[in-house]
Order: sequence, then C-alpha cells, then structure tokens
Amino acid sequence: MTTTDTAASPTDDQATRSRFTAWPLWITFTGVLSLVALLMESRPVSETKDGRTVTALDAITVDPDVFRISGVVGYLAALSMLLLAALWHQRVSRRFPGSTASHLITFSGIASAALSTMAYGWRGALGDYLPGGPEAGTFDTEGLYNYYVMVDFSPYIAYVPLLGACFGLTWMAFRDRLVSRPLGAAAGGLATLLLAAVIITGVPGLPFVTILGLVVAGIWLAVGRSAITQ
Repeated sequence: MTTTDTAASPTDDQATRSRFTAWPLWITFTGVLSLVALLMESRPVSETKDGRTVTALDAITVDPDVFRISGVVGYLAALSMLLLAALWHQRVSRRFPGSTASHLITFSGIASAALSTMAYGWRGALGDYLPGGPEAGTFDTEGLYNYYVMVDFSPYIAYVPLLGACFGLTWMAFRDRLVSRPLGAAAGGLATLLLAAVIITGVPGLPFVTILGLVVAGIWLAVGRSAITQ
C-alpha cells in the first residue's frame, strides 16, 4: 500500500490537535444498527432449551415476525453501510488520494453492504414463508428448513469484508500516519485474532465481531487524535 501524497500529509501540529468531529459517529450508528439487525433472530425451542439437534419440524416453529423485522432492519443497516462508504470516500479518500488503505476501507464497506443485502433479504423471505407469514405454504417443511439453515449464518459472514477495513486502519495508522496508532493497533489486533479464530475453530461467522469495532472506532475518531478528522 502506498503512502499519502506529500501535499496532503498533515503537519505535526494538525496530527496532534484534538477536537470533536461529528461525522465519524455515523460509523458508530452503522455498527449499532448492524448489531441490532444481527441479533434479531428466532431459534427453535429445542435448540435453546433442550440443546438437541434441530430438525425440519423444529425449524418451522420459529417466529416469522422476528425474521421479517430483522430483514427490514438489516436492509436499513446495509443502506447505512453504503452511506458510510460514500462518507468515508468524501471525507477521507478524496482528501488523501495517495492512501491505498483508505480506498480499501471504502471498498470493504461496499462489499459488506452487498453481502448484508443478500443475507437479510433471505431472513425477510423466511419470515414471509413460515407458517403465519403472508406467503405461508409457498414452501414445504424441507424447503423452509433449508431457508432456516441458510439464514442461521449468512448475516454473520456478511461482515467478513470489514476485516479489510480493520487492516486498512492499521496501515493508515503506522504507515500513512492518518489515524491514531492505538486505534490502528486495536483494529489490526482484532482482525488478526478473528482470522486466527476462524482458522482454528472453522466457524465462518466470527468476523461479525467487527461491527462492535465499528461502534468503538466511530467514537474514537470523533473524540480522539487523528489527522483525517482535522
């Protein structure tokens, strides 16, 4: 990744000044909205109480309204992620065009928004097709079970591209000197731990934790010392 252009590089005084900047709080808002959408799910009683294997008959007992609402909130979160990508491009990438890492963060947000749109579309569709939904009877029990298995993990893996954003922040902190080093170190450490956890456990959805990182990063940039907010 290349460093920033000399003309766009901040002075030492600019890099050390600290003041509140409002726009990074959209990062926090997007993280909170994404977390709400992710956690809005219904699970069979057999899984939450008995701990036994979920069957097709168990899967159709979940609440359709929860999945329909989750689908709507998930769409809003995806749109918020797109707006965040555009905001980052306008406020940071265009200002520091030589920072490849900054562009990586923009593209990571776009990719995550695209995956979220698909994942939450499936959640909303399951809510429609389940017994009690407006399109109940469209699929048989086995078909609904396949839908349930698909939406069980797809919203979690939608946030895998945000690992790229974490590593981008690390590069911007230590190479481009555009964000604070503690923030860059925390972002890189989180992404590294999540990748290692996926490799060791084989659980593909663990990178969803990055949306918690959005909540923290937005506040950090809003009140902390980073050249991109000066």
